[in-house]
Amino acid sequence: MKRALRWYDYITVNIYYLGLTTLAQTNGLVFPLLIQQFIGEGGKATFFGQLRLGTLMIALLVQAAMGMLSDRSTLRWGRRRPFILVGTFLDLVFITAIGFAAGLEGDSGYLVLFALAILLQISSNIAHSAQQGLIPDLIPEDKRGRFSGIKAAFELPIPLLLVSFTIARLIGQGNLWGGLALAMGVLTLCMLITMLVPEKPLQEHPPKLDWGAFSRLAAMTGLFNLIILGMGEMVKLTGRAVREVTSPLVLVAIFGMVGLAAMLLAVAFGVGVSIRFSLGKEARDYPAFTWWVINRLAFLVGAVNLSTFALYFIQARLGFEREKAAQPASILMLIVGIFILLSAMPSGWLADRFGHKRLVALSGWTAAFGTLIALLLPNLTLIYIGGCFIGVATGVFFTANWALGTSLVPGAKAGRYLGISNLAGAGAGAVGAYIGGPIADYFTVNVSQIPGLGYVLLFAIYGMLFLLSIFALAGVKSPSIHPGSGVY
Repeated sequence: MKRALRWYDYITVNIYYLGLTTLAQTNGLVFPLLIQQFIGEGGKATFFGQLRLGTLMIALLVQAAMGMLSDRSTLRWGRRRPFILVGTFLDLVFITAIGFAAGLEGDSGYLVLFALAILLQISSNIAHSAQQGLIPDLIPEDKRGRFSGIKAAFELPIPLLLVSFTIARLIGQGNLWGGLALAMGVLTLCMLITMLVPEKPLQEHPPKLDWGAFSRLAAMTGLFNLIILGMGEMVKLTGRAVREVTSPLVLVAIFGMVGLAAMLLAVAFGVGVSIRFSLGKEARDYPAFTWWVINRLAFLVGAVNLSTFALYFIQARLGFEREKAAQPASILMLIVGIFILLSAMPSGWLADRFGHKRLVALSGWTAAFGTLIALLLPNLTLIYIGGCFIGVATGVFFTANWALGTSLVPGAKAGRYLGISNLAGAGAGAVGAYIGGPIADYFTVNVSQIPGLGYVLLFAIYGMLFLLSIFALAGVKSPSIHPGSGVY
């Protein structure tokens, strides 16, 4: 940025995250309910996991590819803003189509929803990939912790509060179109404010486009997808192998070990191999980047999927019926959002002062403790209390982890690297939902004498991943000199 930073730069640089997460949270209510309508109770979690895997792998591919293209953009509006504008316009088209698809039924309804969800991920990530480049492009390193704190506030707590008070209530009352219209309005307003970012066109002519990078990116996405599919198949094979087992305790032990092992392999092995495919030999110059993505993915598998399955968890654990669970689920998200908001803002200052890694590790311990509280008893108050701790941990993590990551990526390739880091953002939902969905469905169908047991087990696995994310920090070494030099 050529001029001095001003107070409103904190808003214009980050507010588009509010629109993106408002849309994501709205989809998090709409998609499970529509899948439940199309598929029924027995397979809803599995089919939801399939949708999450398909859409999020597309998100991973598009976000990384568009990040590379926006890095090279020489358009007069700047490197990032044209992508944000086009992506938002396409979002509005596909959200409207999803509203009409809600009138369908059965397998055909699911297939149409699946196709529209794919298209929506493509358009959203055209914009999202560009948005992620604004802080590395424009903000000096000594201010990135504070800007990341504002980013975290716009990315989670504020949209969670907004959705809980407005969109969730509309959807819970059966007013799907009202909820979608409000989400579209928020997204459009945030895009318009982002157009005020003082971004300048790229002055230097970019080097010749490396088409090999796109092929490596496609290989990375395909490989990561195959690893997740393989781990999901391992869980399904386990289900077929234990058909004769009737003891709930034995089933919990078997599925707990297999589910945790499958998710850990998908996180550690999947990220390591995928980044090596995407970056080639360059990956050896930035080993801390790989470990940062592993840490980010392990934590987000827990955080994202606790939110993803909150509606089904409350239905099964507490006996709420379909749309009636939307209100307590939205209250839970509201509570989580409040505590994310309370923790995200000061944690940016704390991260700059005391170190990013310390706060990231603390967030892992805190989130695991909150998950334990939420699972102790089938009691809504305890679930809300656990949500408080998870909210604090998530707010700290989003701020400190992102500030840590932006210090590790080479500045000239920030869009490409942060796009690849979506292995964590997109991969979290894919790993946790595709591998975890069949576990929940198995217990729903076969161990119905203990309501909600499958979701309790699934959430316990997510809690373990919070703890295991801490170990990945050992490989995250801060750069000894300015990022971009390749010296670590």
